[in-house]
Amino acid sequence: MIETPDPGPSEQRGLKESLLLLLLAVVLAGAVLWFRGGLHPEAPLERMARQSPDLQVALANGKPSMVEFYADWCEACKSMAPAMETMESQHRGELNVVLLNVDNPRWQPQMDRYGVNGIPQLELFNDQGVDIGRSIGARSGAELQAMAQALIAKEPLPKFAGMGAISTLDAAEQNQAKGVTSPSQAGPRSHG
Repeated sequence: MIETPDPGPSEQRGLKESLLLLLLAVVLAGAVLWFRGGLHPEAPLERMARQSPDLQVALANGKPSMVEFYADWCEACKSMAPAMETMESQHRGELNVVLLNVDNPRWQPQMDRYGVNGIPQLELFNDQGVDIGRSIGARSGAELQAMAQALIAKEPLPKFAGMGAISTLDAAEQNQAKGVTSPSQAGPRSHG
C-alpha cells in the first residue's frame, strides 16, 4: 500500500486560504446577483407592463384608468417607475394602471389616437372609459397619488404644470365612437 504523506503546515494554510477565497467569491457573487434582482433582472416598467390589464378591458371594467406611455430607455419614465408601482399597489382594485411601451408597434394606433409625442405621457380615464385628462412629463409620487385619488373619487383633476383636462368635444367624439349618443352640440359652423 502506498502511503501519502500528510500535508505540511504551510500546505494546509494554503488550502485554507484558497477555500476562504472561494467562499468569499461565492458570497460576493450572490450579493451582486441579489442587488441586481437575480440572474435576469427585470425593470419595474417591464414588470408593471406585463401585469397591467389590457387597455380595452381597463376602459370597459367600470374603474377609472391611468395609462402611461413609456419606453425602457426613457430616464424620466425609469425615475417615475417606483412611484407608479407604489401608487398602483395602493389603489389596486380601485384604479386600472396600464403601461404601453412606445417602442412596441402594437401600440401605434393608441399613440396616434392620444397624440403621444413625448414620454412619459399619462392618459387619465374616468370609470366610463372616457379620456378626461393628460399629463406630460415625469410626476412625483405625491402628484401620482393626487391624480389617482381624484380619478377614484370622481373629483376634478389636480392642476399641475404639463397637465390638463381633455376637451368635452374630445369626450363627445369618444362617446360617438362607442355608440353612445349625446345631445347635439353647436359646431363651429352651426351659427349660420
